[in-house]
Order: sequence, then structure tokens, then C-alpha cells
Amino acid sequence: MTALVLALAAGAVAGLALGALGAGGSILTVPALIYLLGFTPAAATTASLVVVIVSSVTALVAHARAGAVRWRAGLVFAAAGLLPAAAAGALSARVPETVLTLLFAALAALAGARMLRRRAPSEGGPASGVRAAGAGAGLGAVTGFLGVGGGFLAVPALVTVLAVPMGAAVGTSLLVVTANALVALAARAYGAAHLDLALLLPFLATAVLGAWDGRRLAARVPAGTLRRVFGAVLLAVAVAMGVTAAL
Repeated sequence: MTALVLALAAGAVAGLALGALGAGGSILTVPALIYLLGFTPAAATTASLVVVIVSSVTALVAHARAGAVRWRAGLVFAAAGLLPAAAAGALSARVPETVLTLLFAALAALAGARMLRRRAPSEGGPASGVRAAGAGAGLGAVTGFLGVGGGFLAVPALVTVLAVPMGAAVGTSLLVVTANALVALAARAYGAAHLDLALLLPFLATAVLGAWDGRRLAARVPAGTLRRVFGAVLLAVAVAMGVTAAL
């Protein structure tokens, strides 16, 4: 019963972050699955992709209804990351779990630091095809390898590289996240670690509900306040994961 309650609560927080910011949800998902629900790092990063896909699609629908998705820019950006996401997803299964955990902790620290920055990315002009492809490929590789959506990287990249307005960057990032996560999950399907569905499904259910509520929260609470709160949480998670893995 305790594990079920933890799964429900953790899923709600992860979905809330994803729906409100287009970022941070999957980075909270992996440590929650490992330290609260007893998943191995390999199983947690695979299960995280399932959560990312379903909750991202849910949040994407809400943003699309509000007209806050740039479909063409998002599809172009996502296309560059599909092959790297597949390759990184297959490679991840061969990495020792301690190394995987430490790399994830470093990514969580980076995400937290970026969220704590008060200045929003400035909008740039149209970028060269090479630069856009490089950014998309890098994001796909991160998604495939560590099982995260990478929204905290996608949002500033869409703004600065593809000149997507900040108001549409969160919704567009969800499109990119969904595409990369689908490919990464397919690459992990063969020989994937066992997933405890009795805990994963309740987590997933509240993550979906949280993603819907996150969109409403974003309309009521200043974006800067949301970023700082989730940024502080991510930094604390990163420190805890790093210390635990090193011991």
C-alpha cells in the first residue's frame, strides 16, 4: 500500500512539471522509480520513456488546443534526433548501472541549474540547417541514453536555434520529446528490463492527470516561480543520486 501511494504521488509531481514547463517531468521520474519504487536504473530509464510518451502526448493535446505548438518547426527538430535516439537507446543497456546513475545525476544538476536561471532564452533568427540538425541530434541522444524527454534542453534550443516564440516553445518541445521517446523506447524493446506494471501504471495514471493540471497551473503561476521551484527540487535530487551512487 505504501509503494502504491508513493507511485501515485510521484507520478502527479512528474506530470505537473511536464505539463507546466514542458521539462523536468522525466528527470523526476527516474529517481522516483529507483529510490521510491525499487526499480533498477536500467528499468527506471526504460519505464521513464513510457511515462514521458503518454504524459507528453497528454500535455501536447492541451497546448495544441491553445494554439501553442509550431508543428513544422517541431517535426524538423525531432527528425534530426530520431537516429541518435535509437542508437543511444540501444547503447544504454550496455552501460554499468552506477555509471548510468552518475550520468543521470549530472543531467539533473544541469537541468536544475538551467531552471534556476531567471533570464529566459532570447529569440534568435533562423539558424543554419547544420546547427538545427546538431541541436536536434544531441537532444535525441540524451533522450535515448538516459530515458528523459529533454524538454529543458529542447525549449531554449527551439527559441534560439529555430526562432520559435517563447509562448509556443513549451508546446512544441512536447512534440519533439514524444517523437524521440517513441524511437528510444522501440530501440530498448528487445531485451528490455522487467517493468513492474503494478507500480508503473498508477504512476503513469497520475502523471497524465498532473500533465493536464500543469497546463492550468502554468496559466496562473508566473513561469519564473515554477522554474525556480522545480529547479531547486532537481538540484536536490541530483545531489542525492550522486552521493548514493558514489557510496
